[in-house]
Amino acid sequence: MKKLFLSCQNPLLFRLILAVLLGGVGLGANADFDEGRAAYEKGDYATALRAFQPLAERGDADAQFNLGVMYENGEGVPQDDKAAVQWYRRAAEQGDAIAQSNLGVMYDEGQGVPQDYKAAMQWFRRAAEQGDAAAQFNLGVMYYNGQGVLQDDKAAAQWYRLAAEQGHAYAQNSLGGMYRKGQGVPQDDKAAAQWYQRAAEQGHADAQNNLGGMYYEGKGLSQDYIYAHMWANIAASRGDKNAVKGRNLAEKKMTPSQIAEAGKLARECVRKSYRDC
Repeated sequence: MKKLFLSCQNPLLFRLILAVLLGGVGLGANADFDEGRAAYEKGDYATALRAFQPLAERGDADAQFNLGVMYENGEGVPQDDKAAVQWYRRAAEQGDAIAQSNLGVMYDEGQGVPQDYKAAMQWFRRAAEQGDAAAQFNLGVMYYNGQGVLQDDKAAAQWYRLAAEQGHAYAQNSLGGMYRKGQGVPQDDKAAAQWYQRAAEQGHADAQNNLGGMYYEGKGLSQDYIYAHMWANIAASRGDKNAVKGRNLAEKKMTPSQIAEAGKLARECVRKSYRDC
């Protein structure tokens, strides 16, 4: 993952650049590609570069995409967003969905190219229509913000849902926010809590805090200050500053024994990787 842009004040404004794992591409590649992939995974970027470069120049989309990643991250080459864009574009034009998604991010953020929301939208859409969850989420953000397209909460919710149903935690949290506020979907606290829960179980700190808030307010869930404190405490321990406020509010409603119980539940939840808490 190269960058993660987020707003703790509004979870719907999250912007995620896809975390790229080179081991997930080119499964049917030739020996040269496999050698490059293995070298990359070991951190031997010089060998990876020597393997990918000639393949990319011959038109191999996976190798082109991987070179884009290396230039964007400065791995084995000087960091160069313009070169990253060039290689992403060559792979994207061959239909590589992840390259299309990453190219959309480059246009969205003005990395290696002038910022251009319409171009970003075009690339996100091409990737999203192939089922790329990160692109679907980013397309939802663009509709939500009205960037490169007319603002449209209903369209934003639709794209968030497609990504959320694939397990994209940021989309799940954003869709929860849409249900909580009734933006683009009917207002539904129960649905909001369910989507926050799914994201929270993946370790999404803002969703954990949001879920704690639902418990605190008794919206979509039975009011429970112990679980409100537990989820806010977990989110706070992971750096969510708003969660500290939520935890403190819950504490004002709790006895010392309840606070101790909430702390115990939080520790157990972390040990269980946030599942079945």
